[in-house]
Order: sequence, then structure tokens, then C-alpha cells
Amino acid sequence: MSEKEKKIFNIDEIPEPNDLRNVIYSMVAIPHLSPINLFNEFSSPAIDSTQVGKEDISCPGIFQVDDDGKLLLQTIYADYRRLAVDPYTAAQIIVAKSVRRLVCYGAEPVAMSAFLNNVEFASPIAEEMVLATRLGLDAAATTFNLQFPNRKIFYNYSGNNGLVPPTLIVSLVGKLKIRDQVLTSKFKQKGHNILLIGRSFNDISASEYLDYFHEIKEWPLMHFDLAFESKLMVAMKDLIGKGLIFSASPVGIGGLFFTLLRDALPNELGFDITTDAEIRSDAFLFGEGMGRIVVTVDEENENEFVDFLFDNNIPVMTLGHITKGEIRIDDKSLGFVDKRISN
Repeated sequence: MSEKEKKIFNIDEIPEPNDLRNVIYSMVAIPHLSPINLFNEFSSPAIDSTQVGKEDISCPGIFQVDDDGKLLLQTIYADYRRLAVDPYTAAQIIVAKSVRRLVCYGAEPVAMSAFLNNVEFASPIAEEMVLATRLGLDAAATTFNLQFPNRKIFYNYSGNNGLVPPTLIVSLVGKLKIRDQVLTSKFKQKGHNILLIGRSFNDISASEYLDYFHEIKEWPLMHFDLAFESKLMVAMKDLIGKGLIFSASPVGIGGLFFTLLRDALPNELGFDITTDAEIRSDAFLFGEGMGRIVVTVDEENENEFVDFLFDNNIPVMTLGHITKGEIRIDDKSLGFVDKRISN
């Protein structure tokens, strides 16, 4: 842990790619990013509020457990590599990711539980990691006003299974009183505008892009600001309550590009976006800095939407718009979703 904490990574050491297609083709082949992998988010059933009922719909993590119409939502995230770098910040990141996901569904996060797996208590390094993880979870639970019973972390250690890294598993539960308030991540309609809430940075640390495309396995954590995450979640709740958003999706694994692709595929829609000229294209598209959400709005609501964020001092950028199926970045076509990305 201490060695990785001292690791100095400079993005300038990584050449900016001349051909984004090459990056995208390579990363689409990553098993947990590929749309043909049955176990990733590309193929998860799209959430439809009209289909939410008593039946088990645990794949998207939305449940109705009684007849009062209220919905419960659950997210589960696990991490071990970031935990080894900085357990205090990594614990906050995993909670913030869960909160961001629930809020983008339109839910109110209310409670969390944590499980720390493969901890060897006899190790001084493990003891230090456990303490830092607990402090990180406490900070996140307090910031997001989450119930965290007795601030308890459940532990497990499997000493006979070889070298298995300590892994933090965090589960959050949210509530939603009205099923019509369920917000989905999938794009709804050609012509809707796509906006990015939050600020992008020249940051590719701890990303799939750095890890798999450049094969750099040691890195510091990506950009993260717990105070801004809290501010962003409050603003998102207000925006959703005002009915200004058609879809919302936190920028997640694979960065902005793969978040957009996951949102576009369910309805076979595409996107036409422009990157930020002040940010490296690879950092903008594939960086996994926290505190960013992709939303879609119609032209009628866009001014009110942007004004609200401006008044609350939250950065927002218009990325582009939803297309009938073509994927375009900076006026260059990458093909059509029904034919997948092509040359």
C-alpha cells in the first residue's frame, strides 16, 4: 500500500492517441466493457417504470416488496485495487458511486452496509487498511446522511485460498415513493440534448483506459471530491423533482464514452458529441474522474436546467444530441449502433 501511495504518475508520459477508433476497438474487447458480455451493464435489462411490480427484477436492483406502491432500490459495488492504493479515499469513492447511481434512478439513498473480505488481521498493514477504510466509510456515511448501523464492517478471511487481496463490498439501499419517478439511464428520443454535469479533468488515473490500453498497472486514484459529490446529489434531486431530466447516468467504468454507449444501445439510438478543447480527448472520453453525470433534456427545458446549475455553482457542459443511431465525435463518424462501431 505504501509503495503505491508514493507512485507518481504524470499524464504527460502517456501520448495522446491520434486515432480514437483504435482505442475504442481495443477497449470494446475488454470482457467487462464488451456489449457481447452477458454479465455487464450493456446487456442488463433496461428499467421501465411501467413494468415495475412484485415480480423479481433484481438485475436492475429495483424491488417492490408490498402493495403500497413504494419501491426499494439497491446497489452493490466492490473494489480491491483502489483499496490497496488509498483505502480512506477508495472507501469514499465506492459509497459515492453507489449514491450517485441511486440518485440517478430518482431514489433517496437511506442506508448502507459494508463487508471487508480477505483481511488478515495479524498483518500490521491490514490493520492500517481496516482503520483507514472505516474512517472513509464513516466520512461518506455522514456526508450523504446514510444509516450505517453501529458503523460496523463485517469481516472475512480465507487464509487457505492463496493470495487473495482484501476487497471492500458496499451495499446501499434507497427508497422511492412513487413509481412514476423512476428515472432510467437509457436515451429516450432522437434530438434530445446531452449534457454533462460536473467538471472534467486531464485525468486518466485508475481508469480502464490506462490499465488495459496502456497496460499501466500502478497509478494514483482518479479525481474525487466528497464535498462536491454531496452538492451534486442535492442538485440532482432538485432537477429530477422539477421534471427537467429525461435520463441520467453517472459517468462510470470506461469513462464518458462507454457511459454514453451504455445509454444509447437499449433503444438503438446514437450520439453526436463535441469534446472539451481544454481537456485531452482520451482523458475526456475515457478518464474515470468522479463527480460527473450524463443527462438528457429537451430544448424546451434546457435553459431552466442550465440556469439552475449556474445558480448553484455547478459546472455543466452541453455535449451534443441524441441521433437516430449514428455515433459521432468531433464531427467524425464511428458508425451506427445497429451495426456496432465500424470503420
